[in-house]
Amino acid sequence: MWHDFITSLTAHATFAPAATQTAISAAEEALAVQFPDQLRSLLQETNGVLGEYELGLVWDLERIKEDNLQFRNNKDFADLYMPFEHLLFFADAGNGDQFAYPIQNGKIQRPDVFVWDHECDDHRWVAGSLKQYIQWWLDGTLTL
Repeated sequence: MWHDFITSLTAHATFAPAATQTAISAAEEALAVQFPDQLRSLLQETNGVLGEYELGLVWDLERIKEDNLQFRNNKDFADLYMPFEHLLFFADAGNGDQFAYPIQNGKIQRPDVFVWDHECDDHRWVAGSLKQYIQWWLDGTLTL
């Protein structure tokens, strides 16, 4: 499903082999949050998608885990930004800004995607779902 959807939008996509359910569960445990259904579904089909110029349209599972842990545990970031425990980053814009799901009360309770602006520590809504984020990012509707 994800492969067909993404290739219908761009010829510049590279797909990784699927992530295992065990690996997804381990990442969720490490980050103390269950992934949204669409992200879980995408990772089960392809463990990340590289777009044009090999930018991470959706990161692979290891990068999702490592980047989120780094943001949450970086002592320098604590002086610069609000805490990151309320976001699950899964992609970046290539300019330092990150795409994320909001975490509320320890859970991702809605499918909305937000962008975190690394320059001003601002968060704003950009799409109503992972599928919409991918479509809008690839067709140019979503700009930063």
